[in-house]
Amino acid sequence: MDILRIGIIGIGNMGSAHAVQIFQNRVKGVRLTAVCDSNRDRLAWAGERFGGEVYQYEEYEALLDGGRVDAVLIATPHNLHPVIATAAFERKLHVLTEKPAGVDTASVRRMNHAARQSGTVFGIMYNQRTNPLYGKLRALVQEGALGEIKRFVWIINNWYRTQAYYDSGSWRATWNGEGGGVLLNQCPHNLDIWQWIMGMPKRIRAFCNVGHFHEIAVEDDATIYAEYDNGASAVFITSTGEYPGTNRMEISGTRGKAVVENGELKLFLLEKDERELCFSSPKGMPEEKVICETIAQQGSGGGHLEILQNFADTVLCGGELIAPGEEGIRGLTISNAAYLSSWKDDWVSLPLDEEEFLGFLEKKRDEETVASRKEQRESMSEGYSDRWSVRW
Repeated sequence: MDILRIGIIGIGNMGSAHAVQIFQNRVKGVRLTAVCDSNRDRLAWAGERFGGEVYQYEEYEALLDGGRVDAVLIATPHNLHPVIATAAFERKLHVLTEKPAGVDTASVRRMNHAARQSGTVFGIMYNQRTNPLYGKLRALVQEGALGEIKRFVWIINNWYRTQAYYDSGSWRATWNGEGGGVLLNQCPHNLDIWQWIMGMPKRIRAFCNVGHFHEIAVEDDATIYAEYDNGASAVFITSTGEYPGTNRMEISGTRGKAVVENGELKLFLLEKDERELCFSSPKGMPEEKVICETIAQQGSGGGHLEILQNFADTVLCGGELIAPGEEGIRGLTISNAAYLSSWKDDWVSLPLDEEEFLGFLEKKRDEETVASRKEQRESMSEGYSDRWSVRW
């Protein structure tokens, strides 16, 4: 295969941006051959924008069976990601899905199994993994530069949204529509970066406040406390109701700490391990030398286009994915566990009890009453917005 023929399923905000970038040959070795959307206005836009070079479908099954694609990029509502991906894998098609991997880990686990059985390439659009500061911090943690990790803290509340944002579509901020609030809509990238750097915790206690700042049916404010096998702890704080917001990550270890904020990675490193110092120093409050270093962000990373190019290169030439699709279950596990903990008002241990989570989720969906909302009108993008870029 010299050229990867790709079809995009869902050409709303993100899907239309992906379509335009691929059509403009911004991704080497990839050709846009088909798009799909149940909204005829969006298909009409695609016909005007791409002409007869790109086939348009109203049903995703027709696109999958049309013989015009080798791979699909899924940019539909969250709950459809596992459904469409599984159907694609059954047809031996490669898949790149938007985040999150799905709404619940049970359906995502089945999707991952289908991916392994198919033998095809499966990626997820975790574009924040391309940010150089997060990549550098992950490498430092993995090589032990911070020693044994003690604590991880991330305040990421610069996701401010108004009531008008939530009123723009009846599917927004509902259990039946988006499947969750700030944790499932705004924070999948952040939850992925958390586990990408730190690994998965062993248990979670969370507090998810529903409609705390807005008139919505899901959480717009959340605090997660997590614990690891080695005794380390993690705190994750987020909301869509604070302005101005903060994006500050701090990791503390026995050899110092690292802080990521305002486009800089600041390192504060000890020459001697703190645990050794604690039990060997005769002083009650010793003053040890701290080596300080600041690493400024050089560019923002390749973002969406880097993930797209990496996916295409992996299909065409082999190699490793920056964001394997099967890893999407990890960040989703954290948000599912946070919801379950908040609903039960108790700790939740990992691995997650998926049946228990689904029982609570179905109850939320059954009880949900959605007020009348305005019709959603999404503009078709000619390029990527900074909506999912790292904002300091």
